[in-house]
Amino acid sequence: MQTQLNAAALALPRGAEAEDILRTCVHCGFCNATCPTYQILGDELDGPRGRIYLIKQMLEGGEVTAKTRLHLDRCLSCRNCETTCPSGVTYHSLLDIGRAEVERRLYRPLGERLQRGALRALLTRPALFGAALKTAQALHPLLPPSLKLKVPARVRPAKPRPATRHARQVLMLEGCVQPNLSPNSNAATARVLDRLGISVIPAPQAGCCGAVDYHMNAQQAGLDRARRNIDAWWPAIEQGAEAIVQTASGCGAFVKEYGHLLAADPAYAARAARVSELARDLVEVLRDEALEKLDIRADKRLAFHCPCTLQHAQKLGGAVESVLTRLGFELTAVPNGHLCCGSAGTYSFTQPELSRRLRDDKLDALESGGPEVIVTANIGCQTHLDSAGRTPVRHWIELVEEALV
Repeated sequence: MQTQLNAAALALPRGAEAEDILRTCVHCGFCNATCPTYQILGDELDGPRGRIYLIKQMLEGGEVTAKTRLHLDRCLSCRNCETTCPSGVTYHSLLDIGRAEVERRLYRPLGERLQRGALRALLTRPALFGAALKTAQALHPLLPPSLKLKVPARVRPAKPRPATRHARQVLMLEGCVQPNLSPNSNAATARVLDRLGISVIPAPQAGCCGAVDYHMNAQQAGLDRARRNIDAWWPAIEQGAEAIVQTASGCGAFVKEYGHLLAADPAYAARAARVSELARDLVEVLRDEALEKLDIRADKRLAFHCPCTLQHAQKLGGAVESVLTRLGFELTAVPNGHLCCGSAGTYSFTQPELSRRLRDDKLDALESGGPEVIVTANIGCQTHLDSAGRTPVRHWIELVEEALV
């Protein structure tokens, strides 16, 4: 695509990167065919090609309006378009650059700023989120219907974790909401890895991966969280930790970007690159192990929901399905498995109507084969799908751990 970014745009920290991405796009429109919001709304500006055009227009000196912001806000950041794109356009990076520039140039209404600030404050602090969750559970019958669906009536408690006892050791990102919404996911991971001769090293100083802040246009706050995690993990990395395991694919996708996002930071660039090299989704660890060491009695019929951050961002589509099949689980077919469930981080709060439509369509597809349980690999997708109160939704590693003999 021909483009002439103005001097102000080229002077932005990622201005040259934006220009390179724009020039890669050939405007073919293949991306619209797999864009969830374009399929629902049918508006060119609610598809990747239209959003690219809006960002291009803005960076060339065009006017930025509330309409520009609306169409960029409606993007799920699912990256389905990147899987489809024949030209290799790194759309998510351009979207981050464009959203940051819109935020800088156009003042958000007070209500939106308060909502976004509250979400960033609550979701990234496990202690605060846990206290709010317990309060909401106690008041569950009194909650408004929209909030009641988002608050689980009960949470499955975590089983005990094994002691650190093996020569092979890994770090594990605990996450920000998962310790409260699905605390057994990481505990089950530690127990399964222990069976395979791998111990998890605790790193309590590590916190939220930074994705919530970064994707809500508080990009410096997101990068600061990345720096804190690098500092927290670095001593164990120097002592030989072989991987940094993520059980939430959304977090994993972002940690794998640390090296790119901090490449211009001389104090962190090298360490950030090393952290990204060591970042592994849980399935990347398990698929390379001798799974026959796990004595599994798989007796449930499962449908696997492959999160966008696993299949489109990390390019690991089919990996979990392969591991579950190797372990003996029966998997049902899932039509249109490439489409987003509508969770997308905080999207269910900021775009509730679109998010519900996508969720219900995804559940129809997942339930079409009659599974007993739906399993997934991302806490956001898990809680969003489960909020419909239909087929139970859990993290896939919990079903593996429960099947251990």
